[in-house]
Amino acid sequence: MRNRFVLLWLILAAGAFAQPASNRKAIPRAADGKPDFSGVWAGPGFTHKVGPHDTDTPSVTNFDPNNFAPYKPGGEALFLQKLTGDVNHDDPTAHCLPDGFPREVLSPYATEILEQPGTVTFLYEYMHFFRVVATDGRPHPKDLDLTFMGDSVGRWEGDTLVIDTIGLKPWPIDAFTTGLVRYHSDALHVIERLQYLDPTTVSLEMTIDDPKIFTRPWSQNFQMKLHPTWKLFEQICEENNRCEAGNCKPADVQQKSK
Repeated sequence: MRNRFVLLWLILAAGAFAQPASNRKAIPRAADGKPDFSGVWAGPGFTHKVGPHDTDTPSVTNFDPNNFAPYKPGGEALFLQKLTGDVNHDDPTAHCLPDGFPREVLSPYATEILEQPGTVTFLYEYMHFFRVVATDGRPHPKDLDLTFMGDSVGRWEGDTLVIDTIGLKPWPIDAFTTGLVRYHSDALHVIERLQYLDPTTVSLEMTIDDPKIFTRPWSQNFQMKLHPTWKLFEQICEENNRCEAGNCKPADVQQKSK
């Protein structure tokens, strides 16, 4: 009788372990066996709904204050800055300045990922930005210049792509609009973890570590949805520079009405 119970347990256990293996094969994989994230995605800046016509709804996505770590002394004032009336401070994108990272990831525009041995490239439809993430084991350069998108290097932890980004100039961290603008410091360190949940859904966990503002790192989870029928469109903020910062001249209105 005992042997029969042992045999039954082994059969059930085999079935339990076989299911994850089946799921593992279901996700797209590159020739080297690593998950292949190549394709055009609707990222966190969309409301994901399963339905016909391969569509997602663009939405405003920001970091949730409920996830924030406690502020360091003076950190809250550095992070939550009052609007000044100067567009270059309050929302630089209104003058077609870059939105920067990590705000770019949260924008309601499509993202194309191109995965190759040693690199993963992100092409962003919004403001036609890109990121080339080395996954060949190289470290960050020691003498980084601060930039809008920073310096990103990646590594694989099993089926999870981990991306480490530093070297970011102080800039609005998201599109928060309630009388304040939220700025990160030049010490911002972001860790992204991308992992397939199913063949068309990726979990994106973003960890924010800004030691000039917060007492410890904190994280927020997002999702991305693969859209096989999508392609990137040309989005040019600077085109003709009409109605810059929302200030339309009569000629701008006439031009837009044609």
